[in-house]
Amino acid sequence: MSSDGLFDIPDTPVAMGSGSGTLSGNTHSSAPLAVRMRPRTLDELVGQQHLLAPGSPLRQMIDGNQPLTILLWGPPGTGKTTIASLLSAHTDRRFVEVSAVSAGVKEVRETIAGARRALAQSGTETVLFVDEVHRFSKSQQDALLPGVENRWVSLVAATTENPHFSVISPLLSRSLLLTLESLTDDDIGVLVDRALTDERGLAGAVTLTDEARSHLVRLAGGDGRRVLTYLEAAAGAATSQGKAEIDVEDAALAVDKAAVRYDRQGDQHYDVISAFIKSIRGSDVDAALHYLARMIEAGEDPRFIARRLMIHASEDIGMADPTALPLATATAQAVAMIGFPEARIPLAQAVIHLAAAPKSNAVITAIDAALADVRAGKVGAVPPALRDAHYAGAKKLGHGHDYRYPHHDPRGVVEQQYAPDDVDGATYYEPTDHGFEARLGERLAMIRKILRDR
Repeated sequence: MSSDGLFDIPDTPVAMGSGSGTLSGNTHSSAPLAVRMRPRTLDELVGQQHLLAPGSPLRQMIDGNQPLTILLWGPPGTGKTTIASLLSAHTDRRFVEVSAVSAGVKEVRETIAGARRALAQSGTETVLFVDEVHRFSKSQQDALLPGVENRWVSLVAATTENPHFSVISPLLSRSLLLTLESLTDDDIGVLVDRALTDERGLAGAVTLTDEARSHLVRLAGGDGRRVLTYLEAAAGAATSQGKAEIDVEDAALAVDKAAVRYDRQGDQHYDVISAFIKSIRGSDVDAALHYLARMIEAGEDPRFIARRLMIHASEDIGMADPTALPLATATAQAVAMIGFPEARIPLAQAVIHLAAAPKSNAVITAIDAALADVRAGKVGAVPPALRDAHYAGAKKLGHGHDYRYPHHDPRGVVEQQYAPDDVDGATYYEPTDHGFEARLGERLAMIRKILRDR
C-alpha cells in the first residue's frame, strides 16, 4: 500500500468484503525503522494534540468503539496511516483496507456488501480504511455512500489534498473532517530521540551529534516518516565505517544533501531572507534563485517564503508591474495546496518574475506619506459636496450640494475638490518611469491637472 501516514507500512492484503486485516502486523527486525517505531497507542502519537483530547472523535472511535465516518486531511508523514493502524490494533471490529490506487467500483461495492453481511449475521462492525481517497473517481466515491449512510461501515479515509476539491460533497457532508498539521521541529526531535534509544528502534547502538540531529530535523520538513528514514540511513552510514556516533557528514552522506548551515530562529534565517529580498529588488535573478534554493534545502517553511514574495510584489514593484502581486498571491495559494517538493516550482517562477520585473517603491512611499500627514493631525473636514446625502435632512445641511458626477464629463474626470482643505493639493503617489508606471504617470499628470485647475 502507498501510505501517506506518519510511517510507511508493509503490504497486508485483505480480501475485499471478507476477513480482517491489520496495518501493524509486520514489525520484525528487518522492517524499516519507520515501521518498527510506529506508535502503539494514541498516547505515543507525536503531534496532532488538537485531535487527541478526551472525548474527541479519534478517542471515541479508538477507545470507545464508536461508529463514525472520519476524513483525515494533512501533509505526508503527519499521522494519517498511523491512526488507521491504531484503529486496526485497538478495535474489536473487522478492519478492511482499500487502496484508492488499485481498487475499482466493483471492489468497493463488494467490500460494503461484505460489511453488511457481517453486521447482519454476527453483529460484527467493520472499519473501512481508504488510503489516498482523492484518487477515487466520483463513481468510486459514490459507491461508498450506502455503507456510510446506513452505518454498515465506519469509514476512515485519508487524503493529502484539499477534500473540498477532491472529495464529493455528499461524502464530505457525512464525514467528520479532521485536519492534521505538519509536525513541528520539536515533534520531529522527539521521534528521533525515541528511535535512537527504543528497543524497537536503534536501541542505543549509535548516538547522534547535536549538529547531525539539527540537520535531520531540518530536512524532515515536518514529515515524521521521512526523518526516521533519514536517521536509519545515517546510522547505516556510520556503522559501516565502524563508528558509534552519527555526525553531520554521515547524515549529509546518507540523504545526499549537504548540511546547510541555517537556523530558522537565528542569524542565518534573517541573513538569508534579507539577501533573498535584496537580490530580487536588485533584479539579480540568479542570486535570488540561489537564496531560494538555500532556504528550500534548509527546510524553510514555503509559506513564509511565499508571504515575503507577496510583500515584495507591492513594496518594491507595485504599479511598475501590476501583475506582480496577483502572481505572488497565486503562488502562495499553490504552495498551500501542494507543499514541497512540488512547491519549489511555483516559488521559482514567482522569484524569476519578480526579480525580472521593473521596480518601483512608489506605492509604499505613497501610503507612508499619507499616513504621516494623518498622524500629524492633517485630518480636516470632508468637503460638503462629498458628504453622504442619502438620509433625511442631509441636503438642508448642504451635504452633496454641487457634487459633480465624473461620468457626465467625456473625459471621466471633473474639476472638483476631493481632499480636505488641510491636504488639498498634496501629492503622495509619485510614479516612476519604470514599466507600466511610466504610462500611469502620464495619465495621472493629466488627471491632477484637471482636478487642481480650479
